[in-house]
Amino acid sequence: MDIGVISVRYARALLKSATDAGKEDKVYQEMLTLAKSYLDVPLLRHTIDNPMLSKDKKEALLLTACGERPSDLTKAFVSLVLKEDRENVAQFMANSYITLYRKQKNVIRGKLTTAARVSAETEQKMRQMVESKTNGTVEFETEVNPDIIGGFILEYDTYRMDASVKSKLNSILQTLKK
Repeated sequence: MDIGVISVRYARALLKSATDAGKEDKVYQEMLTLAKSYLDVPLLRHTIDNPMLSKDKKEALLLTACGERPSDLTKAFVSLVLKEDRENVAQFMANSYITLYRKQKNVIRGKLTTAARVSAETEQKMRQMVESKTNGTVEFETEVNPDIIGGFILEYDTYRMDASVKSKLNSILQTLKK
């Protein structure tokens, strides 16, 4: 069976259970932590895929990767995944849950890149602007990149606003070359 189909089915079932229990936000944070654990620790995937490792150790490892105190729902979910021998798809399940949750809650990811660190107040204003345009909640990520010289680059959904000095200078350079 296709990994995408499996992961979405499990993620959809987890989201439904979490929503019914009113714990979808907590499970969302745990799935974010699990997905991040897979990215930060590449050996996690190899360890979980190891057939020589006992189910108990895999369960303890996955629950640790979910955060400090995983909810009972997440514990039951991890147990089910291991019982059905689907632990090799756990990373995809976590990512599918994140995607489904964001769609259900109208959560949009945004990114603000600036040449220098911006104040929390400026970041909040940018977040509010994006939220008003999208009518959703924005998960905002900020990045400092001195290469853009000045200004900012704002990205969210499929929108990109490049108001950086670097892009303006490149635009002027292209005009002068013609």
